[in-house]
Amino acid sequence: MKRQKLIIILLAIVLMLMQFSLGVCAVEPEYNWFFKRNGDQRPQLTDGERLINGYNGVCVDRGCGDEKVIYITFDVGYENGNVERILDTLRAEDVRAAFFVLDNIIYKNIDLVNRMSEEGHLICNHTCKHKNISSYTEEQIKEELGALEALYAERTGKEMSRYFRFPEGRYSESALKHLNNLGYRSVFWSFAYDDWDNGRQPSPERAIKKILDNTHCGEIILLHPTSATNAEIMPTLISKWKEMGYRFGTLDEIFM
Repeated sequence: MKRQKLIIILLAIVLMLMQFSLGVCAVEPEYNWFFKRNGDQRPQLTDGERLINGYNGVCVDRGCGDEKVIYITFDVGYENGNVERILDTLRAEDVRAAFFVLDNIIYKNIDLVNRMSEEGHLICNHTCKHKNISSYTEEQIKEELGALEALYAERTGKEMSRYFRFPEGRYSESALKHLNNLGYRSVFWSFAYDDWDNGRQPSPERAIKKILDNTHCGEIILLHPTSATNAEIMPTLISKWKEMGYRFGTLDEIFM
């Protein structure tokens, strides 16, 4: 009897292990987007770029063409005084950018969102609540991104640009496929730095040096407009970029 019980217990353990193993194998790999900086040359991008580049409508870096151009993009969820300062600089310098927004800024600062659009900037999708959608089904992605588009349309009477940025750069192969199927263009980046923590902002001098040292042709730069440092240095950055011979392109140019 004891032997039979032992055999039953062992079989149960084996079955549990097999189920666990199958479940683990079924989980799709999730990637975190990053790159190795390479000075003023195109950065060394990770193996994930090979996966990304297999899909139409996805971009991480334009690369060099006949002219020096960079693409400024912002991820923004709320206003703390610095977003307005950034917009003031962009208007004064006649520079267009892309803003990947969350629902909070639409709910609480629709005046600024309208201003972005009126001044020629693209309003793009970053999910409603900064959610990781890498494991979402196509229907779930459609629902999540559609909710933000509907909110934007309701509050502004306009259509949101169908560019998407994965929150925290967390993505998967299936998510890329789903976004393609739904007609979204996924925009990654080839430069970013630690500007998102409002309680631990880099000094203006350090930030300017890091950004300019890594400026390169075709760069898609990701910045956070809530950063006090970014708001302070933006006039200097744009002036320096112009001195270096760069112009400021739009995402629409990339996907024409």
